[in-house]
Amino acid sequence: MQILSYFQLGALELSLIIFTVFIASIIRGFNGFGFSAICVSGLSFILPAIEIIPIILILEVLVSIFMIPYIWNKIDWKFVFKILTGIVIGSPIGLYLLKFLSPDITHTLICLIIIFFSIFLMRGYSNKKLDINPVKFFTGILSGTINGLTTLGGMPVALLLLITNISPAIIRGSLAALFFLTDIYAFILSFFGGIVDLTTIYRTIPLIFILPIGVAIGNKFFVKSKETTYRKVVFYFLIAISIIGIVKAMNNI
Repeated sequence: MQILSYFQLGALELSLIIFTVFIASIIRGFNGFGFSAICVSGLSFILPAIEIIPIILILEVLVSIFMIPYIWNKIDWKFVFKILTGIVIGSPIGLYLLKFLSPDITHTLICLIIIFFSIFLMRGYSNKKLDINPVKFFTGILSGTINGLTTLGGMPVALLLLITNISPAIIRGSLAALFFLTDIYAFILSFFGGIVDLTTIYRTIPLIFILPIGVAIGNKFFVKSKETTYRKVVFYFLIAISIIGIVKAMNNI
């Protein structure tokens, strides 16, 4: 029990955190995204947000490293850097708007939009004409702005890749690479902002060991899945996360 004092958690709380991170790593290994969304949804019942975010940022960077053997040859680096350029511009905009807009109302509206487009895409809509640089740059700005407001920045990028009918392997690899770079940046800011302490490090250590197991399981599911299955799983995941987000936001309003 003395070991638990380093985590400042009870045995049940630590077990629930490990389980949540394990499930999130399986989803990340399959989708290429969604790790943070699952962790925030699950861990918010145990820890306050300010303690969750630095843990997730560290784990996001590590889970991306563990995914490298599975995705390296499937990353569209040109796409990643175009989106990243937009995110760098959009993130300060989102943080600025946060001063004037209600984050919970904004969160709810964005989730409703995500649900609408997910259902729309599930009915077979695609548009390869959107696979152009201005759209990618604009999506990056939108992603950064939304991320600054609600931390849902990955969803617009995932939707763009699905709309343009990119292959699942490229979607998964490019999203994983993109979040690796953005999370390193966010972690550096968090570290110098003083929200990463020894307790954060202690809580992260036992979680590191389950990440490669979850990623490997998720990758096996991905390899065995068909393209239509992958797209359906991603759509259902986006809808489920959006519904959870709406319920949580409505409770705060």
